[in-house]
Amino acid sequence: MENHADLSSYKEFLVFLTMAGIVVPLFRRLRISPVLGFIAAGAALGPFGLGRLADQFPLAKAISISEVTEMAKVAELGVAFLLFMIGLELSFDRLRRMRKLVFGLGAAQVGLSALLIGYGAWMFGVDAAAAVVIGCALALSSTAIVMPTLAERKRLRLASGRVAFSILLFQDLMVAPFLFMIMMLGVSAGVSSETGLARQLLTTLLPAFIGLVAILGIGRLVIRPLFNHVAQARSTEFFVAACLLVITGSSVAAAAAGLSMSLGAFVAGLLLSETEYRREVEVTIEPFKGLLLGLFFMTVGAGLDFARIIAHPLETAGIALVLVIGKAIILYGLIRIARYSHPWAVEAALVNAPAGEFAFVILGAAALGGIVAPGLAGQLMLAATLSMIAIPGLAFAGARQAKPQSEPADNSALEPGSSGRMRDHVIVVGYGRVGSLVGDMLDAHKIPALAIDGDSRLVGRLREDGCKLGGDVYWGDATRIDFLRRCGLGAARALVVTMDSPKAAECIVEIARKERPDMTIVARARDSAHATRLYELGASDAIPETIEASLQLAEAMLVDIGVPMGLVIASIHEKRDEYRALLMPTDGPARQRRAIRMSTRMKDMARKRSEDGK
Repeated sequence: MENHADLSSYKEFLVFLTMAGIVVPLFRRLRISPVLGFIAAGAALGPFGLGRLADQFPLAKAISISEVTEMAKVAELGVAFLLFMIGLELSFDRLRRMRKLVFGLGAAQVGLSALLIGYGAWMFGVDAAAAVVIGCALALSSTAIVMPTLAERKRLRLASGRVAFSILLFQDLMVAPFLFMIMMLGVSAGVSSETGLARQLLTTLLPAFIGLVAILGIGRLVIRPLFNHVAQARSTEFFVAACLLVITGSSVAAAAAGLSMSLGAFVAGLLLSETEYRREVEVTIEPFKGLLLGLFFMTVGAGLDFARIIAHPLETAGIALVLVIGKAIILYGLIRIARYSHPWAVEAALVNAPAGEFAFVILGAAALGGIVAPGLAGQLMLAATLSMIAIPGLAFAGARQAKPQSEPADNSALEPGSSGRMRDHVIVVGYGRVGSLVGDMLDAHKIPALAIDGDSRLVGRLREDGCKLGGDVYWGDATRIDFLRRCGLGAARALVVTMDSPKAAECIVEIARKERPDMTIVARARDSAHATRLYELGASDAIPETIEASLQLAEAMLVDIGVPMGLVIASIHEKRDEYRALLMPTDGPARQRRAIRMSTRMKDMARKRSEDGK
């Protein structure tokens, strides 16, 4: 049978997947952001790279990227997915705690940088509308490069990391308004008379406003019931499909209303950020976001003509250099005004001084709308790329001079690196009858906790009634290490596993112990054999249901027949320790951890008896 499939249509897709398999591992090994690798790969394989040789060499034609326009249609979803994740990470409480840094320092940086950059462009002969767009585009920094770079260097928990993250957060919030502004400038540029402009703005703004209200209204009515229905089906495939439907559906609806696809995705993320499905959605969407963003940066690189750098090296490099120096000076001054010390101000200013990925989005949209000349937009994108390449080096230089010191007096409640999540909390996996009692005890002792359960109805009821935990309760699959990380496993004080499923409990204990060798892990066991297995996998304590119920019955009986409470409690503790010694493996880390705790307990008891004797 003859095969009529057009294999050439798969070429760009195969080239992208090949580059993803090469670029990401290589650049991570070199501790360089993969974003720069995708841009470089796109430039090398694009029409201005190997594409120039496609007509002369069959091999160059086979591995080059020729259909950049077709790739860009799909790549646009990468930015939409990024803004969806940004919206998903936000909450009104988080913004309230960070308001001084985000809406104070962040707003001042964007406003002042955009004003000065735009004024500089206008002084060089660029018209007012284009100067405004250029100022807004280049005022933004690179979240996709700065955040991983700071995280790898463990700088996010320092004052410089908090400042850098807060500025980036405000910049991310401003992307959607900037894109809307470009749309309005494009409308005004195509109309000559004031009456025609007013009519055109009305016909553009009204559908956009109706579309935005519709996305918000329909989203609030549909999103939670949709995810409730999918969660009850307990199907990973359906949950992935629901996530993709919400993002692409809101993006397409926004585009149909005349808004940007990114704005629709951002709104969808905000709507999901307050639901119990937030953490599971984050884990599900992360791979798609990474791949689509990689595709986006490859298309950006494919559209860059680095021959222009060779033709005008001083001009392009000069723009990049002036941009980095100018933004660094502005940032340093604003951070110092915010009462941060010199080393922290230098480090935060250096990492946020280069341009960011949204410069490509804004300048590309402005070029398509006829606001910025395509040649100028291309040159500015090249300058932005050069500045982004310098981010790892600038981060290294900033970290070298920023010595550890005391934090500023009025720092934010933000905890960068954990995406605003809790620290020193207890994670309770399984929040049924047993887990809820554990949560009550944690609440009684004022210990913050975060609960996870796989029953969507239970989680929904707990959120409606108001969970007493010092944290929150989420629906999700705790057997996935990525999900536990999203719930703050790296910063948690302890993990309590109370699930009914023995296999799930074993899986959670095993992956959590590998991730956190130092953390306390207490697990509920079905019986003595299950408890022994949990100890082998790394549980600090495994509590068999049958043995614990028997001990509680014995305790109640002894107290009721008149045995002194102190003696009863002591004997129960001794018997419990005997059972644990029998259940615990004869060697290994579990027994060592248990021995250390027993030694500490005996010392505390001896000290208490000594104090009572005195």
